Amino acid sequence: MRGLLPLYRGLYRLASRRPRTPAAVGSRLDFCGTQTSTKAQPRFGLLFDIDGVLVRGRLPIPAARRAFEKLVDSQGRFVVPVVFVTNAGNCLRQTKADRLSHILGVPITQDQVIMSHSPLRMFKRFHDKCVLVSGQGPVLEIAKNLGFRNVVSIDMLRESFPLLDMVDHNRRPKLPSNPVGKLPKVEAVVLFGEPVRWETNLQLIIDILLTDGNLGSAYSSQNTLTSPCWDATWTSCGWPRRSPHGSVTGHSSFASRTFTKITGEDLKYEALMGKPSELTYHFAEYLIRTQAEEREWKSPITTLYAIGDNLMTDIYGANLYSRCLEERISRKNAKAKMVAATGTTATLSQEEEIDSLVEELALPSATSCKSVLVCTGVYSPDADVPSDASQCIKETVFHGHRDFRFDPGLMEPDHIVQDVDEAVELIFELEKFVPQ
Repeated sequence: MRGLLPLYRGLYRLASRRPRTPAAVGSRLDFCGTQTSTKAQPRFGLLFDIDGVLVRGRLPIPAARRAFEKLVDSQGRFVVPVVFVTNAGNCLRQTKADRLSHILGVPITQDQVIMSHSPLRMFKRFHDKCVLVSGQGPVLEIAKNLGFRNVVSIDMLRESFPLLDMVDHNRRPKLPSNPVGKLPKVEAVVLFGEPVRWETNLQLIIDILLTDGNLGSAYSSQNTLTSPCWDATWTSCGWPRRSPHGSVTGHSSFASRTFTKITGEDLKYEALMGKPSELTYHFAEYLIRTQAEEREWKSPITTLYAIGDNLMTDIYGANLYSRCLEERISRKNAKAKMVAATGTTATLSQEEEIDSLVEELALPSATSCKSVLVCTGVYSPDADVPSDASQCIKETVFHGHRDFRFDPGLMEPDHIVQDVDEAVELIFELEKFVPQ
């Protein structure tokens, strides 16, 4: 996996010192030989991770402001489409957009922010179902903002069935009680992120799954779990690595393992969201494309650049999505040839089922997603790397979900730079883009 990383570490500083060649985009010569200005139209979009790229803890990284001064014009409008992609899930998009606007000094809207749960907007067939939501922050408001109309929280369950939460003796009912009120049958479970009280959330989630959504009925094992996934490591001010609430497995992994331990069966779920999930990047590409259309940029967005600090989420996810884009193009060409030859169509593959899931967003115009690794967060260019690649892979702990296999090739970044400012400069150079 890291056989090339020592070479990258030695070269990224050299790359930042390469002589800049003047770009031709943005100006032309008329027939009299005088130079006239034309507005540069980008053919690329930028996906920014937040923690470790733009901020550390609550403090902005100095290079972030310099980078975004290059990304806006004199009127404060972005000169290229930009989306912020974070695996945080404990607040509304507007709240995150307001914080970013304050930190970066540029106006940012909620439509430029993707939280771990944001792709749930695409799952419209669940929006009228009764869903149980688990996580931190204003979970009911978040769920309704995503389009869910019938939402139940863990606190609502606990209030209605107080005897089911018995781990914390201080919160046990002092007197025997009967179920309070009547909640509708839960038809799906949505995990927004790690909870504060793991034991309460896991107990009630498992109870819901085993009773087919009705806590007053006998145990069953037929229900759906829809889960965002998140970074197993994140960067905090003053500490190079931290794990969310002391766990590297995550909310959905605990629920899955507990369910399997009790029933002997694997927990079936509908989808995983958040980096490195393909669904998250597809939704990000859709928002990038929407921004370009709103600005009336005619050139199609063909390349995405994902800038992050974590090999296992940002880099893995960008490379995985780029591979998915290539495979989608290959499937489309193969299918067209088959239809032309036989006049018939085949049944949908698993990948084509994903295409149909997000078809309301329209298929992407992007053909590649380039990964750019910065050295201001989780990744450090000064970390020791074993000389034996096989030893390195054995010693590496892969924090991904059970369905994201460990693929060393997906953790090799296309580019390594010192910080986000160098990343923006490099991308402009690669694209020969001169903002007006």
